[in-house]
Amino acid sequence: MRRALSLSLNEVVSMIKIVPLASVDADAVEALLDAAFGADRRARTAYKLRTGVKALPALSFAALDGDGLVGSLQSWPVALLEAGGAVSSITLVGPVAVSPLVQRGGIGKTLMTAMLEAADREGHDALLMIGDPEYYERFFGFTASATQQWDLPGPFERHRLLARITREGGLPSVGHVIPDPAFASLPISA
Repeated sequence: MRRALSLSLNEVVSMIKIVPLASVDADAVEALLDAAFGADRRARTAYKLRTGVKALPALSFAALDGDGLVGSLQSWPVALLEAGGAVSSITLVGPVAVSPLVQRGGIGKTLMTAMLEAADREGHDALLMIGDPEYYERFFGFTASATQQWDLPGPFERHRLLARITREGGLPSVGHVIPDPAFASLPISA
């Protein structure tokens, strides 16, 4: 991993192998998330949306440098609950974690690109994330325009609630984002 620090961005990214997250040790992923975001990360609002559901295997990836885990991206089933009770399925993207030793080297961008390609292939046409609006709009088309009247089960910065919606007809402009009840009722397995 250290050798990557003296190489160019293209050389670093070309050495990275993107694999399904399920093929990587879960404890290594947790350690990476702690290193990238801190051990208090579980108190964040996004974690409330993941309660009782399992990450979507087809949209969750790991970045490996040799055998070492240097990045991960998880995606989760959530839903937009309207006042009348209608539910629209959405995919929550994140966390996108990169080892502090190799951050700003293109690994997060590579993971996002892999996830977006898989999302398009798998028909995930409504993606949601909490992130930096300038970065995620510029590179990936996520904006806060559709989410201005969406609520989450905890505090968040409204301008950082971003969506990339390609679904025909879009999504309702008002609603509450919750764990997807269709997935929350399924047993969680390793």
